[in-house]
Amino acid sequence: MDIDVFVTRHQGDWDRLARLVGARSLRGAEADELVALYQRVATHLSVARSTVPDPALLARLTALVLRARAAVTGAHTPAWREAGRFFARRLPAELRRAAPWWTATAALCLSAIGLVAAWVANDPAVQASIAAPEAVRELTRPGGDFETYYSSAPAASFAFQVWTNNAWIAAGCLVLGVLFGVPVLLLLWTNVVNVGVGAGLMAAAGRFDVFLGLITPHGLLELTAVFVAAGAGLRLGWTVVDPGPRTRSAALAAEGRAVARLAVGLTCVLLVSGVVEAFVTPSGLPTWARVAIGVAAEVAFLAYVFALGRRPEAPQAPAPTASGRP
Repeated sequence: MDIDVFVTRHQGDWDRLARLVGARSLRGAEADELVALYQRVATHLSVARSTVPDPALLARLTALVLRARAAVTGAHTPAWREAGRFFARRLPAELRRAAPWWTATAALCLSAIGLVAAWVANDPAVQASIAAPEAVRELTRPGGDFETYYSSAPAASFAFQVWTNNAWIAAGCLVLGVLFGVPVLLLLWTNVVNVGVGAGLMAAAGRFDVFLGLITPHGLLELTAVFVAAGAGLRLGWTVVDPGPRTRSAALAAEGRAVARLAVGLTCVLLVSGVVEAFVTPSGLPTWARVAIGVAAEVAFLAYVFALGRRPEAPQAPAPTASGRP
């Protein structure tokens, strides 16, 4: 094949494709032309590779075809931008959508914790049934087991231990909700009893203020994360019972995607609460300072949910097609 004849015959197509690839925007007809020229020039490149021993021409056509392919298929959104969109819009919107479930769960559980705590604090027989008097005294005395628990391991190790434990609880609430929500209720009841018994025993010993000073810094955010997971799990369980206007499989698929998004977000929330529990709760800071840090973390989370979650998520544009239409 004569290289000069080949180049002269197709030079117009190559120049036109280069102009279209470099254009900032294309009308519908130009986008169609871009695709047609991309396919044609790709054919030219294939022919040239097999018949034209000219490295410069092959390099030129290869670069042009690669640029045209990128213009036709569209560039992928960078991973960092997807992560930013998830945490700035999708996650808070999902948390806000689930808010009726987890706020109701929180109200019921906190009420139950108060009732259990009052029952334990005001009934010596209940206290005796929980543990031997010596064990109760060891737990509640100044410098006792309740206080030293938070400094029982190096802070970093303790933070990781707390984080993984709470993450398992949250994951159990999220995943096991599909079993009509029954396992979620059992997990919630276990947590209600544990917190209520601890509060009741400390109150009976006249040290309820110490209990609040140790629980509040990390407990506000930690319990909120558990309530969110439980509320989402119960919503998933209710979807099994009543999928609404959707088919049960479609409803479960949609709720399953929502649960996956919440799982990612709650992992981060529980990491924060674990760090607070390991480094702030047992620290030498005054009680008011430790409590203030816990309240600030909780307020920041609620603002994140109810301020950012109110913003409508920007619609994600579909990948452009060759015709320039979605």
